[in-house]
Amino acid sequence: MKILAVDLGLARTGLAICDENEILASPAGVISERSRERLAQAIAARVKEENVKCIVVGLPRNMDGSEGESAKNARAFAELLKTQVSVPVEMRDERGTTITAHSFLNDTDTRGKKRKAVVDAVAATIILQDYLNFRKNQKRGKVLSAKPFIQKRGN
Repeated sequence: MKILAVDLGLARTGLAICDENEILASPAGVISERSRERLAQAIAARVKEENVKCIVVGLPRNMDGSEGESAKNARAFAELLKTQVSVPVEMRDERGTTITAHSFLNDTDTRGKKRKAVVDAVAATIILQDYLNFRKNQKRGKVLSAKPFIQKRGN
């Protein structure tokens, strides 16, 4: 099934989508929108257009696992999004994804305006790939995460 990941930001929100077989997450663009209502509407339109069956919203926990203001905002946005779509909306821990995204962009020498334009979509892709790995391992009876790899990669 197609799954859409959302890396919520104050001004820019990254999106990623996977293939029907849930093997590979790919960047799906960035929405520049400060209004949460309009952002939810834009994502709802994308869900319909892409025939998405599930949405994963990144949950920006603090490194100690606690939830601050950003996490509260992400949870509130997920609740708003649920009123706009008819598919499940889930939350996924996104600790370290932006750092990892910057590391990937360093490796590809992506700088300046281009970097700013893609970093949120790359972060959403990392969130989604972690979620896909979790689902795959859960089906096998394992509860593993890509987080150890991602956090090592981000250092």
